[in-house]
Amino acid sequence: MKKLLALIMALAMVLSLAACGDGSTPSEGEGDGGGSADISGTYDVVIWAPEAAVDLTKSQVEDFNKSNEYGITINATVEPVSEADAATNMITDVQAGGDLYFFAQDQLSRLIQAGALSKLGTSAAQFAKDNNNAASILAAQSGSDLYAYPLTADNGYFMYYDKSVVPDSDVDSLEAIIADCENAGKNISYELENAWYTAGFFFGVGCHSDWVTDDDGNFISIDDDFNSDKGLIAAKGIQKVVTSKSYVNSSTADFASGSAVVVTGTWNYATIKDQLGDNFGVTDLPSFEVDGQSYHIGSYSGCKLLGVKPQTDATKGAAIARLAQYLTGKDCQLARFNSFGWGPSNKDALADPAVTADPTLAALNEQGNYAVPQPNIHGSWWDIAKVITTDIKDSDGSEAALKAALEKYEQSIEAVFTMSDDVKNAFTVIGSINGDGWTLDLPMTADGDIWTSNEAYTMDAGVEFKCRQGKSWDVAYPADNYVVETAGTYYIQLNAATGEVTLIPA
Repeated sequence: MKKLLALIMALAMVLSLAACGDGSTPSEGEGDGGGSADISGTYDVVIWAPEAAVDLTKSQVEDFNKSNEYGITINATVEPVSEADAATNMITDVQAGGDLYFFAQDQLSRLIQAGALSKLGTSAAQFAKDNNNAASILAAQSGSDLYAYPLTADNGYFMYYDKSVVPDSDVDSLEAIIADCENAGKNISYELENAWYTAGFFFGVGCHSDWVTDDDGNFISIDDDFNSDKGLIAAKGIQKVVTSKSYVNSSTADFASGSAVVVTGTWNYATIKDQLGDNFGVTDLPSFEVDGQSYHIGSYSGCKLLGVKPQTDATKGAAIARLAQYLTGKDCQLARFNSFGWGPSNKDALADPAVTADPTLAALNEQGNYAVPQPNIHGSWWDIAKVITTDIKDSDGSEAALKAALEKYEQSIEAVFTMSDDVKNAFTVIGSINGDGWTLDLPMTADGDIWTSNEAYTMDAGVEFKCRQGKSWDVAYPADNYVVETAGTYYIQLNAATGEVTLIPA
């Protein structure tokens, strides 16, 4: 019912906007945030920001109040909600959600579908396009419209390495890196049993995987050529890594535990710098060779976005849009870079000397020459694509086995569009239950909004799981994994209306 109310509210706003013309006044929708009408006044606004950014966000709102030329005063309540949790919390109860909230780009479609994002009007969209790089704009787009403001452009991966094991002369060659690590008895930490990292090999050989959405954020088709001659080359590249005795399926800062190479992102910089000291090295990903041809490993690039919840008071919506534009502007993005190391999406901020001098952002930008901006992706794809690496690793190594892995992948993504409504709507449990490595969906049965696992499971303390809908990560509860505190045998119960997960002793 909460989702339905949110959708009705969003639809009502769209209809009111359509009746008002081209977006030149606040009554035409908060998406533009400007026009000639008076939007002065004091507005109570709830902002969800990651805990580390709460204090800075409060300060930035105060600066906006002092400096804006529209007579706007924002009475802000800034609450600590992570980018990972924001989308799940919003779709559970849009009306109770933040008016402005930070979120990860891969949540865009589910937020649009829930009526939790206000579409940017003409001038607001132009503002975003004029001030941010192309990859971040793509991240905020569904169909032909923008639904959020870019905050960062730093969610990608590259290579850290131990210079005492891998000399600088070898960092461009995957084969040389593997040999260096094997000879030194050191590990290569590369989380290739994770679709986000697996996809880089396919992008490096020229493959693509594009999920197509309509203007309402619904997935309607996919254009994917992983199962192809090019994809076979990528599979052979993956095979080189996962069959090495040095391979470790990890993206954590593993240098203290025997790794000489770790493929990860900016978030591990401080830990890795401390672990390696004078032997610290960082660069873009290497190239690999197949049949005498060299291919540079690709990657996904991603962003954090700032969403604006649809408002029933369009004048307030216009004022909030002005605040959103301020919070995503050059000065605010640079402040986050200086405070947290977040890489900017703002073009002027990207050119700032402090940003260009950052070694991890330099590596990320270099890798950006081979990266694919992460678009909207169906939540089931992550489980489907990660199995490619597992199948390659467990195969007999023959070309026929690699082709079979890619054929299995293609059949699985095609099945997404033939899934029955019953399966799409049903919740299941997935996790480390019974020692399973998050690969098996365990059935649940519904009684109204209450879903209960068909079986009781004996679980040790520390077992983790989630309840998800349609065997996809688009709707999954709780926001963070549920962690069993006390060993026992339990039924798992989900209240789909609230997102609450509980254990019921058997």
